Amino acid sequence: MKIKRIAIVGGGSAGWLSANHLGLELLRDSEVEITLIESVDIPVIGVGEGTVPALRASLQSFGIREADIILQCDATFKTGVKFVDWMTVDKREKDNFYYHSFDLTYPGGYDVTPYWLGSKNVEYSKLSSAYCLSEENRCPKRKSSPSYQGVINYAYHFDAAKFTTLLSDNAKKRFGIRHIFETIKQVALHEDGSIQGFYYESGEYEEFDFYIDCSGFSSVLFDKALAVPFVDRSDQILTDCALALQVATDPREEIFPYTKATAHGSGWVWDIPLTTRRGTGFVYSSQHMSDAEAISEFSKYHGKDLEDTDVRKIPMKAGFREKLWEKNCVALGLAGGFVEPLEATSLYVTDFCASMVAKRIPVTREEIPLYAKSCNAIARLIWDRVIDFIRVHYAVSNRRDTSFWRDVTEGVGLSDVLAERLELWRYSIPQRTDFPSTYDFFLVESYLMVLYGMDYPTRVPAMTERIGNLSKNAIVEHLSRSSELADSLLSQRQWLTEFKEYSATHKS
Repeated sequence: MKIKRIAIVGGGSAGWLSANHLGLELLRDSEVEITLIESVDIPVIGVGEGTVPALRASLQSFGIREADIILQCDATFKTGVKFVDWMTVDKREKDNFYYHSFDLTYPGGYDVTPYWLGSKNVEYSKLSSAYCLSEENRCPKRKSSPSYQGVINYAYHFDAAKFTTLLSDNAKKRFGIRHIFETIKQVALHEDGSIQGFYYESGEYEEFDFYIDCSGFSSVLFDKALAVPFVDRSDQILTDCALALQVATDPREEIFPYTKATAHGSGWVWDIPLTTRRGTGFVYSSQHMSDAEAISEFSKYHGKDLEDTDVRKIPMKAGFREKLWEKNCVALGLAGGFVEPLEATSLYVTDFCASMVAKRIPVTREEIPLYAKSCNAIARLIWDRVIDFIRVHYAVSNRRDTSFWRDVTEGVGLSDVLAERLELWRYSIPQRTDFPSTYDFFLVESYLMVLYGMDYPTRVPAMTERIGNLSKNAIVEHLSRSSELADSLLSQRQWLTEFKEYSATHKS
């Protein structure tokens, strides 16, 4: 039987990203109709305001103009993540921060890490061109930069609700996605356990051939109807709560081009700058800090009492569904899995898996098992390695000042893969060959920045004088070029202001 009717349950960013991916791939088949079902009863989490560079390719493929992202979503540019206070300040009193930048730490394309380990005459983060640019709040694009291109690699910060609206408008106008507002009262199943249709609160009943569960933590289809088991990883990721608060900003303030992640005694704080406000969040472990203590510490971060403000508490449980694809249903977004928002991994996984599924939507129901098997294997590998990457940020810290930091560094286990890699990297610098899977989202370049941003003790390799001099000169030339590049760029605030002024006077 041919699959002609596809239902997406959930209208958040996961649902509309999926709608655009499906619309893009299935537009050529006039027999296929895609319906997105949105319920007003399911709240939108709406704090996923940071992204990774890979999203740019998806948005461009959807036909969305970068100008519309900037103008309609209060967007700013992101060059990476700045990690503050993730280490104990040592006697050298060096700045207690490092960057995981999107721009590589290979000056002139040359890997100077072996030399750097022996000298450490510069912070490892400075080996990326993004360092100077980020520290001086510069924009990673010039006025003349083409759409979706910059002088260095970048991603976005944006208002999550406005971004969802942009995706929704594009999916409906460009791909003809049908959009209805209904609350699912009951899910009907076929005799084989696959999904047959929905009984709505309105009294209507509707059937589809294939289903995408994007209903968030509620997981209306995968959890409640299909009972797909949840693989709990809270034994590795201890942070299980977040307080979220939006803070208005002065339009004259500079806009830093990175997500700031500031560690505290029982977790960390995210700080994401948009054009008119900052999205902030206090991530913590409820095993190590009470809600009252979290509010108190979050208040200290903001320099004001937040007790009576609109702070939202968001429970978080690290883990993922045992399968991405069960029978005639796929789970994407929070319905499929979640790990704390340290590296914007949730949207990263959602975008990739939505694209993968869209390219693998079977023509007939008989093909489902074949596609499901391969997609499930890939999704499991992705989640395992993403959790490893989040875990490594804690595992290699030298902080031991609170019970939380003692637990996350010494008391919590690692996956076998991560434990083996960390042991290997005590004797040998991470290499591309240490990451044999295509679906390791965070490869050697990312691990180098985190490990050596936090002074991971890799054995210093032997080096000839010639290679040492080449590396030293490459670093000196790189630092000079990076400084000159930053000086040649506008501040992010100025670039965005001038872009919006130009757009307002040149409307097509």
